[in-house]
Amino acid sequence: MQQSKYIKWFAVAATIGMLLILLGGALVTKTDSGMGCGRHWPGCNGQLIPDEITAEVLIEFSHRLVTGTVGILIVVLAVWAWRKYGHIRETKFLAVMAIFFLVLQALIGAAQVKWGQGDFILALHFGISLISFASVLLLTLLVFEVDQKFDAERVKIGGKLKFHTIGVTLYSYIVVYTGALVRHTESSLICSDWPLCRNDQFALPNNMYEWVQMGHRAAAGLIVLWLGYIAWHAFKEYKDQKVIYMGWLTAFIIVLLQATTGMLVVLTRLNLAVALLHSLLISMLFGLLCYMVLLVSRSRTAKTK
Repeated sequence: MQQSKYIKWFAVAATIGMLLILLGGALVTKTDSGMGCGRHWPGCNGQLIPDEITAEVLIEFSHRLVTGTVGILIVVLAVWAWRKYGHIRETKFLAVMAIFFLVLQALIGAAQVKWGQGDFILALHFGISLISFASVLLLTLLVFEVDQKFDAERVKIGGKLKFHTIGVTLYSYIVVYTGALVRHTESSLICSDWPLCRNDQFALPNNMYEWVQMGHRAAAGLIVLWLGYIAWHAFKEYKDQKVIYMGWLTAFIIVLLQATTGMLVVLTRLNLAVALLHSLLISMLFGLLCYMVLLVSRSRTAKTK
């Protein structure tokens, strides 16, 4: 019993730590602090611990420290969960995914510092970290036995909802990638208005940066509509399964908040707090969608839905 208590606290710490990594990476990008430590890695400006601290150095070096510390937490959690909950079929897979993608995102970050990377490669960085976060989050849910509390083993999901669950989760990754591309190509303020690039005229984008910005807006608009439809379908057909309709209702609420903060990022001219909230919401949404996929993988098929 005492061991279960400790692993729960450890899992919560690892999950919060992964959120800090995601937000820290977003902060590095949004404040242009990626070269705060120069072309040095893992050291900073030729030193193990920098003695000259600027805002850029503080942000970049702190992000590296958090990543390293949380990396240790995740390795310990993965091994601990493997040994204690290895009988649950998803545990080993999630443990490997959490570690693999955390290491991968760290290597991409290191490669950017040492040699530089193209914008289209860098845009993968946030998405890769997101997979690691989702894996840690799902491990945490398994540790807390959330499935038992929601009777997830009794869930019955029809083919239609299964299709939409997997489809919208995969599509959400495209939305994440296009959003990261907006940041890394510095296209955030290329369009001064919202929802159109310029509200006084209806025209196709004029250059790559406008295509990137408006492409992301179109992708984000579609996922709002898609999740709205899924939430309506779940509420209509799955009222007897609380974890299903409440899960999709929550996803719809989060995506609405996500779209709102995306609009405010433009209208507030990249307010840092709003931009970080934007990143936090997409992290929460992706984690929830991955849990819904887990439910699909466990469910029995309901032929009438």
